Amino acid sequence: MLIFDFITIFPDIVKPYFEESLFKKAREKRLLDVRTHNLRDFALDKHNTVDDSPYGGGFGMVMKVDVWHKAIESVVKLKAVGKKLRPLKNSPTGGAAIIMLTPRGKQFNQKMAQKLAKMKQIVFVCGRYEGVDERVAKNIATMEVSIGDYDLMGGELPAMVIAEAVARLIPGVIGKPEFLKDRSSKEGFFESAQYTRPEIYCPKKGISWKVPKELMCGDPKIIAAWREKHGKTII
Repeated sequence: MLIFDFITIFPDIVKPYFEESLFKKAREKRLLDVRTHNLRDFALDKHNTVDDSPYGGGFGMVMKVDVWHKAIESVVKLKAVGKKLRPLKNSPTGGAAIIMLTPRGKQFNQKMAQKLAKMKQIVFVCGRYEGVDERVAKNIATMEVSIGDYDLMGGELPAMVIAEAVARLIPGVIGKPEFLKDRSSKEGFFESAQYTRPEIYCPKKGISWKVPKELMCGDPKIIAAWREKHGKTII
């Protein structure tokens, strides 16, 4: 079973999404688990402070390294490796990834999803405000990941995108295992154009949208060739 841990100051953003549809069924079948953790629960003062003003000046607030360390260590055991902290490989969730969501990170793709699907635990560091103290990224996170060259208000949505891309690669989450074998390869994930009934659709007078004749011929080779031409391998 793969465990997703989301650490955030807004856990209620994350929870509902994973309580519906295929995620709900996958959790019921114990193929995966999704846990949310409120960062404020690990604050070190009575005001539940998780941020402070940045050294060197600037706009906004920066999330504190000590609070993040405490929160991350509550969900995955860490050990000192040189001057850094890394997940224990011999823990019950050995094979953990700690992902810092940041626009400066390596861009997420299908190959990365395939590697993450082999993990036993993925911890998402979902920052807010002006970001997270860089010492978390340098010394605790095992990966810095971006879902694109743009900025968002927080790390929750990128983390959920990654979780979905990874979860669908776990056999049984989206259907029969043959489905994944048919559409996946070492190069990535193959996606082609798809059609269904009606064969001809006329949205307005003089407009006619038809299903390609190749898909109607019944010849597997012709159909496969058409799908190859009109598809793309997502790496």
